[in-house]
Amino acid sequence: MAGRGKWKSSFGFVLAAAGSAVGLGNIWRFPYVTGKNGGALFLLVYLVAVVLLGLSVMYAELSLGRYTQRNPVGAFNAIKPGSIWRGVGFLGVITGVGILSYYSVIAGWTLYYMFTSAAGKFGEGITQAQVDRIFSSFTSSPFLTVLLLFVFILITSYVVSKGISSGIERWTGILMPLLFVILVFLSIYSLTLPGASRGLKFYLSPDFSKLNFNIILQAIGQAFFSLSLGMGAMITYGSYLSKEENLFAAGIEVVTFDTLVAFLAGIVIFPAVFTFNLSPSEGPSLIFKTLPFIFSKLPLGRIFGTLFFILLAIAALTSTISLVEVATSYLVDERKVRRPKAAFLVGAAAFVIGIPSALATSVKPFTNFVLGKDFLSFMDFIWANLSLPIGGLLLSIFVGYVWGARKAAKEIRGYRQGKFPGEDIWIFLIKYLVPVALLLILGSILI
Repeated sequence: MAGRGKWKSSFGFVLAAAGSAVGLGNIWRFPYVTGKNGGALFLLVYLVAVVLLGLSVMYAELSLGRYTQRNPVGAFNAIKPGSIWRGVGFLGVITGVGILSYYSVIAGWTLYYMFTSAAGKFGEGITQAQVDRIFSSFTSSPFLTVLLLFVFILITSYVVSKGISSGIERWTGILMPLLFVILVFLSIYSLTLPGASRGLKFYLSPDFSKLNFNIILQAIGQAFFSLSLGMGAMITYGSYLSKEENLFAAGIEVVTFDTLVAFLAGIVIFPAVFTFNLSPSEGPSLIFKTLPFIFSKLPLGRIFGTLFFILLAIAALTSTISLVEVATSYLVDERKVRRPKAAFLVGAAAFVIGIPSALATSVKPFTNFVLGKDFLSFMDFIWANLSLPIGGLLLSIFVGYVWGARKAAKEIRGYRQGKFPGEDIWIFLIKYLVPVALLLILGSILI
């Protein structure tokens, strides 16, 4: 597979893989899901799910990718040539494009809010009703929502077209440190607000009496969504790793970075929410409706708000890069398409598929597409809620039983002598606990 490209350094891989994991799931989805599920208790269960399940599947994907040096379809086919298992790889490629199509719509919203905030539209004295009207006016404009979808996918495709080291590694090497610096700055600022102590109590002091099965399932689902697992992104990124890299350490670093970003997002948001006595369980509108109103009331709120939406846009971009790369790697490896052409073909397909999602807030029949859901919500349900857990379930079965957990563990171990720390525990988790947990998630969704 000459010419596929390699990461120049282990640190470059960690930043790129963490960038794939870090996205709107960490900064947009994580805070409102945490708020709706009791705050600190959800955070604690989420951290356990990340360590036991998220890291386990991360190692399974990375080891499969590095061992085969192939894209998701090629990786499954390399282990079991000509079998139906390559269909799991195809599912990953299709899922990546499906998620990219609607994810880029919301990513486009972050661009609009970044410039709107910088222009001072969320100025002092603005009411919540006025903030709501800005959101409604923007999302009801088919031209704006489709244009921003196009812009975001175009930027993403350009980065991927430049290759692994010159494109993905170079840009994530710039974007991820910038994201982290902005996030740390906003966290420190948020801790100075009058409601910081009440926000931190909600976020960091768990009430175990509220623990229930639904919170556990929500935490597992969030951990899986947040880490970009189940669609072959980590198989793809792992395939560009050299055999000399310490896969065990790299997996821990990626998961740690991703979890730290989600944790800090909560530190940014909950003190601000409690400062103005608003509900932490606001839901998906927390970022685009509640926070701009909060920014307007804060000292230096215009700067604070603009930085926050720059942060969101960067997080979204580092994720869309990996979504484009999954399908691009398939076209390059299996169909021998040149990388620049492949990247823009994937982007064009995602843009066309994404147009109905961009129109889901403005144009019938996309506003109420099926089962009371708009088209964007329907796409999220199909690809994020169903396809990712299915992909993760099949992957864990394949690695645990078809390829063999011991062979995967040997790949994780690399050139190390003896077992890697917790190897036997990982084998138990990937063979038994991960499949059961994902079956429970799928069952709860379908029921």
